[in-house]
Amino acid sequence: MSVAVEKTLNSRVPDGPVETKWDTCKAGLKLVAPNNKRRYDIVVVGSGLAGASAAASLAELGYNVLVLTLHDTPRRAHSIAAQGGINAAKNYQNDGDSVWRLFYDTVKGGDFRSREANVYRLAQVSANIIDQCVAQGVPFAREYGGTLANRTFGGAQVSRTFYCRGQTGQQLLLGAYSSLMRQVSLGKAKVLSRREMLDLVVVDGQARGVVCRNLISGEFETYAGHAVLLCTGGYGNAYYLSTNAKGCNVTAAWRCHRRGAYFANPCFTQIHPTCIPVHGDYQSKLTLMSESLRNDGRVWVPKQKGDMRAPTDIPEEERDYYLERRYPAFGNMVPRDVASRAAKERCDAGYGVGDTQMAVFLDFSRAISEQGEDAIRAKYGNLFHMYKKITDEDPYKVPMRIYPAVHYTMGGLWVDYHLESTIPGLFVLGEANFSDHGANRLGASALMQGLADGYFVAPYTVGNYLASQSLKPVTTAHPSFKETTIEARNRIETILNVKGTRTVTSLHRELGQVMWDYCGMSRNSEGLAKAIDRIGEIREEFWNNVKVLGTGETLNQQLEYAGRVADFLEFGELLARDALNREESCGGHFREEHQTEENEAKRDDENFCYAAAWEYNGPDAEHSLHKEHLSFEAVPLTTRSYK
Repeated sequence: MSVAVEKTLNSRVPDGPVETKWDTCKAGLKLVAPNNKRRYDIVVVGSGLAGASAAASLAELGYNVLVLTLHDTPRRAHSIAAQGGINAAKNYQNDGDSVWRLFYDTVKGGDFRSREANVYRLAQVSANIIDQCVAQGVPFAREYGGTLANRTFGGAQVSRTFYCRGQTGQQLLLGAYSSLMRQVSLGKAKVLSRREMLDLVVVDGQARGVVCRNLISGEFETYAGHAVLLCTGGYGNAYYLSTNAKGCNVTAAWRCHRRGAYFANPCFTQIHPTCIPVHGDYQSKLTLMSESLRNDGRVWVPKQKGDMRAPTDIPEEERDYYLERRYPAFGNMVPRDVASRAAKERCDAGYGVGDTQMAVFLDFSRAISEQGEDAIRAKYGNLFHMYKKITDEDPYKVPMRIYPAVHYTMGGLWVDYHLESTIPGLFVLGEANFSDHGANRLGASALMQGLADGYFVAPYTVGNYLASQSLKPVTTAHPSFKETTIEARNRIETILNVKGTRTVTSLHRELGQVMWDYCGMSRNSEGLAKAIDRIGEIREEFWNNVKVLGTGETLNQQLEYAGRVADFLEFGELLARDALNREESCGGHFREEHQTEENEAKRDDENFCYAAAWEYNGPDAEHSLHKEHLSFEAVPLTTRSYK
């Protein structure tokens, strides 16, 4: 194991009460005069909610913005897949919500492993996000009288989640996209599609541009700027099977990590409890059923082990509504990590349902009888339709079958309060950074963080960085761009020249099975040590026996995929090492050696109340661990309980 090196990580969190930190920060930031903003070029990598909102906001301020997206259009970014909603402390329901309550729920939901100041800022700006999106025309659901509707999500006892049926991410992205394209038409922003970032260009210790590959032509391209914003999402596809789109990957973040950006808390991965179960080894991804369904759906298993009767044939008294039984204060709306572990425990104990017995029921019969099918259809119709298309079962008539799956990643590149990484000039937004969710993200908070970072944080802090630096002119003619391009090209050519017998998919699937078995919903020291060894063996097999057809000078999707899997094979080992190092259970990181008598997560605040920031030391050297010690002044450290 790597030995911690106590290097000071300056989080740049302002002094004073948590309620005033963001205002204090903004008051001290340096500004770029409007007539000077046109002198600065900003490269934004990624076009999801974080990337599109940041690019639109910065371009509107007057900066020259270049957006690089993996997709054929920014509208295809994976933010469109978010279903259930976006949190905001509006208290429209008058049910006791507030900025403080959202802050408290998020800190508690993250099991006290997030930075308190960042979480409060997130809650603070949440209300502004809704106003911004309504002004853009986002079609949020509304009550009969015209006011915006809300529903509940896991880990909360109030209704604060705004939604657009089951298409919230898509509608929010269309709002951000429209703002971005307005700036494109005004000439302040430019969007280049089908580009994959392969490396970060660092000049004099500062991020000054990127190297990317044109996925259509295969050509290497370089782009220079005064700052780089990384908005490329999470790394859930390291597990092969996840709810993420197949294009989601860790490459951009990992390339930045190898250039000096610390990677924080990689073991904090979120398992979502409400996914359509695995049907066979032919599957390449899994499908998420929105957490919002747990508002009206009741989770249960038969009380009798191995009960294979149809759910409609099992009488009420023979059903175990185990979440309602174990967590009466929250019931079916416990946070995702709690619900996921509970489902795994029931299935492992022999109470699972379906052909594989690795599923539980999500039942809407009571809600339909009380509210009527039309009311349920109005809330969740597109989700029910999607479930029926995939499973050929009608959830209006029989319960859904669900099981946990990898969904979101709380870990990411370490950033300070300004969202700046350990590489000056490299800002990391949204799921790509580690900052706001701790060890477990509450549902409907991902969209909130992405838009908060893009609309309301980065425009301030990026401007402060530019105003504080004496950045000499750098173009793509600088030698660093040529050197970085050569390194990226050599990596591609090395993959092509292996000419082995194993497909990229087979190697990725093998990695994913190791990750799920030993670094999934529960972990232990023996399994994690085995995972580290196995990942090393798979990585060696990749570089000696992978088979990638075609060339690099053309469209070659297998080559794209191979590069991403190569990075997953490096990153996966760091994830396992981080999990092995963290000798406690917290949120989505459940170490079997550290649990209570009731099988709940058992934290160790004395030894592990920190963010683990890992430094890359070279391909043949172990990472160094740096610790950002976390303090909880506004919300005292307590045992997390939803009972």
